Amino acid sequence: MRKQYAILLTLLSICCVAQKSTKPAPSAKDAFVSSLMAKMTLEEKLGQLNLPTSGDITTGQANSSDVAKKIEQGKVGGLFNIKTVAKIKEVQRVAVEKSRLRIPLLFGMDVIHGYETTFPIPLGLSCTWDMPLIERSAQIAAKEASADGINWTFSPMVDIARDPRWGRVSEGSGEDAYLGSQIAKAMVNGYQGKDFSSNTSILSCVKHFALYGAPEGGRDYNTVDMSRIRMYNDYFPPYKAAVDAGVTSVMASFNEIDGIPATGNKWLMTDVLRKQWGFKGFVVTDYTGISEMIDHGMGDLQQVSALALKAGIEMDMVSEGFLTTLKKSYDEKKITMAQIDHAVRLILNAKYDLGLFKDPYKYCDESRAKSEIFTQSHRSEARKIAAQSLVLLKNKGQVLPLKKSGTIAVIGPLADAKENMAGTWSVATKQENSISLLAGIKEVAGPSAKILYAKGSNLDDDAAYEERGTMFGKTLHRDNRTKEALQTEAINIAKQADVIVCAMGESAEMSGESSSRTELEIPATQQQLLQELLKLGKPVVLVLFNGRPLVLNRESETVPAILDVWFPGSEAGYAIADVLFGDENPSGKLTTTFPRSVGQIPIYYSHKNTGRPLANKEGKFEKFRSNYLDQRNEPLFPFGFGLSYTTFEYSNLKLSAQKINSKQNLKVTVDVANTGNYDGKEVVQLYIRDLVGSVTRPVKELKGFQKINIKKGEKQTVTFDISIQDLKFYNAELQFVAEPGAFEIFVGTNSDTDIKEKFELVN
Repeated sequence: MRKQYAILLTLLSICCVAQKSTKPAPSAKDAFVSSLMAKMTLEEKLGQLNLPTSGDITTGQANSSDVAKKIEQGKVGGLFNIKTVAKIKEVQRVAVEKSRLRIPLLFGMDVIHGYETTFPIPLGLSCTWDMPLIERSAQIAAKEASADGINWTFSPMVDIARDPRWGRVSEGSGEDAYLGSQIAKAMVNGYQGKDFSSNTSILSCVKHFALYGAPEGGRDYNTVDMSRIRMYNDYFPPYKAAVDAGVTSVMASFNEIDGIPATGNKWLMTDVLRKQWGFKGFVVTDYTGISEMIDHGMGDLQQVSALALKAGIEMDMVSEGFLTTLKKSYDEKKITMAQIDHAVRLILNAKYDLGLFKDPYKYCDESRAKSEIFTQSHRSEARKIAAQSLVLLKNKGQVLPLKKSGTIAVIGPLADAKENMAGTWSVATKQENSISLLAGIKEVAGPSAKILYAKGSNLDDDAAYEERGTMFGKTLHRDNRTKEALQTEAINIAKQADVIVCAMGESAEMSGESSSRTELEIPATQQQLLQELLKLGKPVVLVLFNGRPLVLNRESETVPAILDVWFPGSEAGYAIADVLFGDENPSGKLTTTFPRSVGQIPIYYSHKNTGRPLANKEGKFEKFRSNYLDQRNEPLFPFGFGLSYTTFEYSNLKLSAQKINSKQNLKVTVDVANTGNYDGKEVVQLYIRDLVGSVTRPVKELKGFQKINIKKGEKQTVTFDISIQDLKFYNAELQFVAEPGAFEIFVGTNSDTDIKEKFELVN
């Protein structure tokens, strides 16, 4: 019996060993990070969660600066707003040679739409509708930033924005969740690459999580209040797309959600981001996001810091609430060591993934800094990409393209304004290297054309307003002559010309962060100048600079040609001139709806119907219908709109079946013919309407697009595959479902298309 018992024990022991051996061994990363954390004091752990700005660090002074002293004490996990290999290498040396545990730092920067080679502002970039080009712009930005020592970018910003009063619409990709999701993936892939083995790949940070683009009144940092069904269907998808693409960090937004600031919102940061979406990276606050919760009314610095940590925030940007209060909260048992350790592990994981523990100076190659930043090849690509972001809004009488001959008058406060060409959030751009519109026109037009120039007006008659719109060195060199003198000079110049090119609109910093506007027209002094020039009876082209949709009723009625150029980047002048003279055929399409008046805002194509929709399509007023007394319902320019120098004709829309089930795909084909006189690119857009749902559904939703190149006189058949995933939405229980029933498919050149067919989804 004893022998049998011994044998049984032996067998049980073998089984236990076998069971233990099936448990996966910790990865090399997990083992390394766990070993490092075991050596860390509480203060050193909290230091890893601290992200201050670079402050007073300058080359040759790293050892004596206040921030450097904190680094030496292990009280800093990363820095931002510091650039150049020389500075970063010096600071990194303090971290890895003078601190006790020699943990390397992260170095972040707002590399939003390029580094020194600057691409169009993100809103303009989105108007290319070209995912490979957008991804390429992020690759170049990462290559240049990493060559200058940066290993982390606070981009992409994917906030859905439907209120152009909000200035930061310029930093995002427009109003649509589907298009925004595709762009989010492209940007993350461009910055991060396939892995971090290359020193040209950097950490990406999707922002601002969440809903930041829907503030009340269009006023920056303001309250956001919406239903969860709208969050999931209309605003969350681009953030989730970035997470699905493998984004390594997320930035919390400033606004509140369900009455709790995002920075302290556990439902958002833990339940949605981590549990529902499976995010494995780390979350960083926005600038002073933790301390700002004090003004939200969430408590003192100790209380809001503990709230943020428990919500799921891992890194504290600037507030230093984690560094200065979490030890006290831990001692008072208001937070746990497990919560601190979780945050620290995620920061260390990111540093491990970047390869900084193996080589802290991986991004400090001075030879790269000399040879890979603002190169001619990068500038050439930026020029091509910028040209595809421009949107032709009007071209009556084919004023465009211009001839490279005769006399051209270039007039307006933005004509010779190279400091403004890169647009907002272009922190690494050397403004002096940008190409102005005037310089670009002179270069591209060549010697056969005579180019005349006059400023014509200041940006605005109010000098203080102009100063607010030209911050950060983006001066327009205000002219102190009288308004009348400036205008008279411009008219006299214009009288000598065959065609007038007017460079007008917003300055670079009239949009962007903290640049909300209550009126969206072109400043009055510019409008007055434009109308006086039109009285001359000559062809006029409005080259519109803007970081948001503007109200252009008067301009759309009176100006023959309008080219929306946004802020095209460091190669702006060349790119705009390429399009003006027809070397590039415009192919950009709007990703935001242009309103007829501020009173229509928020306005977007994928709206819901009311029970009393407007019955007529002419915009005529109907009593007891959902419309305005004083304005039409329709926008001035719809989502997806954009003209070309050629014309396109759609025909023969066909569906592969009239009925499909959840396991079948629907093939949609349409013929697109180039019926004009130029080769051109067209963005073919597919929209779907779910005709009956358990909750109300939008009148149209973008579900596919293709940018195609068609030679004049040719025709192409474009094919889309629609799957069950394209028919799904979040219902009242926030379940992602596709409901059986009737659907309509629309295909065309913009969201206002009425070319359609029906099909049915069956069980």
